[in-house]
Amino acid sequence: MSVSKKAAHKAETVKGGVKKAVGRATGDRSLEAEGRADQAKGDTKQAGAKVKDAFKH
Repeated sequence: MSVSKKAAHKAETVKGGVKKAVGRATGDRSLEAEGRADQAKGDTKQAGAKVKDAFKH
C-alpha cells in the first residue's frame, strides 16, 4: 500500500474524530454520528491496509 493512501486513511480517521468532538461539544448529534462513521471507515481502511501489508511480506 502506498504511503499516500495510508496517509489518506489516517486523515479520514482524524477528520472523523474532529467531527465527533465538535458534534459532542455543540450538541449536534448528527455531526457526532457522522464523525463516528468517518472515523470507523478510516479505521477499517487502515486495518485492511495492515492485513495487505502483512501478507505482502
